[in-house]
Amino acid sequence: MKELTVISGKGGTGKTTLVAAFASLAKQPVLADCDVDAADLHLILNPEMKGRQEFHGLKLAVKDDDLCIDCGLCLEHCRFGAIDHDFNIIPEACEGCAVCELVCPVDAIEMRDRVSGEVYLSETRFGPMAHARLFTAEEASGKLVAEVRTAAKNLAKEHGRELIIIDGPPGIGCPVIAAISGVNLVLVVTEPTLSGIHDLKRVIGVADHFGIQAAVVVNKYDINEENTNSIMEFCSEIDVPVLGRLPYHEAATKAMIEAKTLMEYGDSPLREGTGQIWKRLEEMLDEGEGSARGTG
Repeated sequence: MKELTVISGKGGTGKTTLVAAFASLAKQPVLADCDVDAADLHLILNPEMKGRQEFHGLKLAVKDDDLCIDCGLCLEHCRFGAIDHDFNIIPEACEGCAVCELVCPVDAIEMRDRVSGEVYLSETRFGPMAHARLFTAEEASGKLVAEVRTAAKNLAKEHGRELIIIDGPPGIGCPVIAAISGVNLVLVVTEPTLSGIHDLKRVIGVADHFGIQAAVVVNKYDINEENTNSIMEFCSEIDVPVLGRLPYHEAATKAMIEAKTLMEYGDSPLREGTGQIWKRLEEMLDEGEGSARGTG
């Protein structure tokens, strides 16, 4: 079983658009939307939900009012402002650190699991899909990403499929690490802006740190060809292949409005270019170039 994760150093570069297109081109893939803070792959693929399970992130402190003696130690030791002056716990502010449970002299506080989101198992027109929703103001999105990946692997085993395509989160934080750790290949989608170049360098650094082969696609390359050339030079210097350059084109927006992939929407430079990029990705995966060199 092989895993391809598509990521970007910043949001809005077009990675979800490409993931949806790859889903239509791949042979019997399993899909995983690991951008759990702002999942949107479902907007294009319109999945039919087959199963749902609760996600438990950080624990929540719960107080037994009958046992509480109003000593104030919980308020004194809480660093997150999660206990008010009447010694009531504020759930939205609780970080699950458990110090209140530790200092309570009468065991009036205990830590309990709280539902922080949901993991969904669905079916799309291109194959099974694992995705999720992290509830507002909840933490532990990296843990939720790991659960989505586990669900996707289980779907792959259940359906006898050998490729998982992961729509990863933007940035370089914990969710990104959870989305790329141990995968066979990372595709970084960037754009020729100063922020795009800056974040491209950071996210490639993360992939390199974890020993994972990376490749790059430059989206909207023609909005600033000088910056595109800078990206090409940088990738050449660090021996990271650029698999393609896609122009800025209205087909991307129009396809999304119609909930279609680039391959379904109709002829455009984006359709042709994306097809070529996918062929190169398949070659890298088939040849074993995209095998993880380690997981940190």
